[in-house]
Order: sequence, then structure tokens, then C-alpha cells
Amino acid sequence: MSKKKAVVSLGHEALGYTTLEQRDAVKITAGALADLVEAGYQLTITHSNGPQVSMIHKAMTELRRVYIDYTPAPMCVCSAMSQGYVGYDIQNALRAELLGRGISRPVSTILTQVTVDPYDEAFYEPTKVIGRYMSAEDAEIEVKKGNYVVEKPGKGFRRVVAAPKPIDIVEIDAIRTLSDAGQIVIACGGGGIPVIEQSHALQGASAVIEKDAIAGKLAGELQADELIILTGVPCVYRHFGTPDQEALSSMTTAQARELMTQNQFEAGTMLPKIEAAIAYLEKNPAGRVLITSLGTVTEALKGKNGTVITP
Repeated sequence: MSKKKAVVSLGHEALGYTTLEQRDAVKITAGALADLVEAGYQLTITHSNGPQVSMIHKAMTELRRVYIDYTPAPMCVCSAMSQGYVGYDIQNALRAELLGRGISRPVSTILTQVTVDPYDEAFYEPTKVIGRYMSAEDAEIEVKKGNYVVEKPGKGFRRVVAAPKPIDIVEIDAIRTLSDAGQIVIACGGGGIPVIEQSHALQGASAVIEKDAIAGKLAGELQADELIILTGVPCVYRHFGTPDQEALSSMTTAQARELMTQNQFEAGTMLPKIEAAIAYLEKNPAGRVLITSLGTVTEALKGKNGTVITP
């Protein structure tokens, strides 16, 4: 029986927020991913990296403040670092979980670059907050460098970077080759390392890419049978967080668009996931999307939980 190809998108809950939290969290995550493997899925995995890349950026910036011989790492390098160590934890935990179930399956991580448009409107209105809290003096230095900062009253200033739309996944052929060979691949972590094409070279961009956006694009490029988005809630809701909250077990892309016009999905949380689902299904009308939580994914596969989106 041929396996169903699925791209699985992991949220913050699957990784934790610190190195120690991540080490423990990925063991639970590996169990859910192994359940998918046993259910007959060929997996390609992508993941968030917000806390991780922010921690790395803060550490490298502080290192430069203490030791002037060091240079602060640009965002693209911080993104690459986060892909490496998050992938390392996931692949080792998943490999151990699979072997414990008698399943021998290679698991590998690909450092993945994603091209962005240097004229993307997001570069003119950055929204993604990263790094440490700064004093007004430090914030002024950042502004003079051409960076953007935002103030949180009572806490200080933090840097904000752009979140441009992804254009092309540079290493897609390598990801596809490994997937077609039956390997479990971890790729496009944190949305991918944002780069700008300059002639034959790729120049790192001071930005981050929305993790859900790249998950939808990756699933479309691989012509995956399914996009599985694991988040902090068991399903998608109408009137979320109100007394009229209503769980949605299924919807079409047309229904999803209608709910978007009603502002039913919060920006920065559920809305990017719905947008990713629509983008993927437009690329692959034969596919389907499942949105659920890490703890309910096994039930969701049986139709007992989660939200399924179809064309």
C-alpha cells in the first residue's frame, strides 16, 4: 500500500520555549509523529522557531556587548542556527521513538533557504518582535542602524523585523528527493532562512517568514496528499473565545474565505493557518488540510476531533 504524503507543521507547543523545555517537549512530539508514521503517512516536517530564534538573536547581541571582538549575528544566521538545533532535537527524538516501536526510518534535517522579494511591503512595515528588551539609548542606536523598534510601556524597547511572503524554496529538489526515497525530512524550519537573490548569489535578509505560509507552500510544492497543522487548540472555532464559541469539524475553502471576511480568525494565530490551507488547496485541489492540536491528532485522524478543510 502506498503511503500518504503529508507535511506536518509544528507550533510552539511542540517545542517549548527554552532549550530544556524543548528537550522534553520533542519527546512528546515524537510520539505523535510516530503515530502518524504508523498510520501510514510519509512525513515531511516543518516547525516554528519564534522563541528559539529570538533567544539566539538575544544571545549573539549580548555576546557582542560583552566581547567587542565578536560581531552580532544577522537574522538570517540566527534562523539557520535555530533550524539546526531544533532539527537536531526533533530528528533524534523521532528516530529513538520509531526504533522503540520497531520502525527503522531515516530522519534528516535540511537547512532550508527561502527567497523573498526585497520590495515586499512587509519590509516597510515590520511586525515580528524579536530579541531582548532595550533601553531608549540602545533603541536609538538600532534606529540609527536602520532597524525598527517598538516600545512596550514599562518594559522597554524591542526590535521588530519584517515577515515577507515566501517565493521559492531553494532546496526543494533535495527535500523532494529524500521524501520520495522514503525518508522523513525536517525542512523549512521557522519559515525557512530568508534570502534575496542577487545575480547568482543568495543574500540573507533581515526578516523572518511566517511558518504557516511556508508549510502551505511546501505541501503544495511536494504535492502532498495532506497538510496537517498542529497548533494549541483541538480544532478551528467560530466566535473563538466568546460564549458563542462553536467548533468547526469541517469547511470548504469557500466557507473559510467567508469566515475570513467576518474576521472570525485572529491575525497572527489562526488566520495564517487558514490562509496556508487555502494556498495549499489551490495548488493541490486533490488534497486536504487537518488543523488540530498535538494531543488530539490521533483522535483527529479517526474523525473524532480537529477541523478538516477541503476545496
